[in-house]
Amino acid sequence: MNFPTRFGQMFVVLGIVTMALASAVLAYQAILIPASRLMNPDELVKLLQSSKSEKPLMIQVGSRVLYAQAHIPGSEYIGSGSSEVGLQSLRQRVQSLPRNKFIVLYCGCCPWGHCPNVKPADDALHVMGFTNVKTLYLADNFGANWVDKGYPVAKGE
Repeated sequence: MNFPTRFGQMFVVLGIVTMALASAVLAYQAILIPASRLMNPDELVKLLQSSKSEKPLMIQVGSRVLYAQAHIPGSEYIGSGSSEVGLQSLRQRVQSLPRNKFIVLYCGCCPWGHCPNVKPADDALHVMGFTNVKTLYLADNFGANWVDKGYPVAKGE
């Protein structure tokens, strides 16, 4: 094999590896969740305060510490959406639910574009066939976009 052929093959392999790594990194970015699957905090607050609307199953997919410090009342801690253990807990929790169950996922650990937890959790539910899943859009973090706005908060486990 001559040098140009070997170089060409190495270039192709390097390109494939680079694309695979980029795909793996992007797979965990919240910014890739379609806007149609997002919910703003004020929308969720109105929904929770309404006596007419169906209340969603709310699942926090961030860290246990964050959940213990402050979480949306009535929400459940499932585990980190960026870990296989957390995703397995999520799958087990929803396994028996109807696939049209209204579910709201949230994290709020960090700015939206850096959150490693909501995208994998959202993907897992959609792979399972859930059709009524929303992810709470927290642009900065849970403190700034929920707590500081005076929205309802519960503390502890």
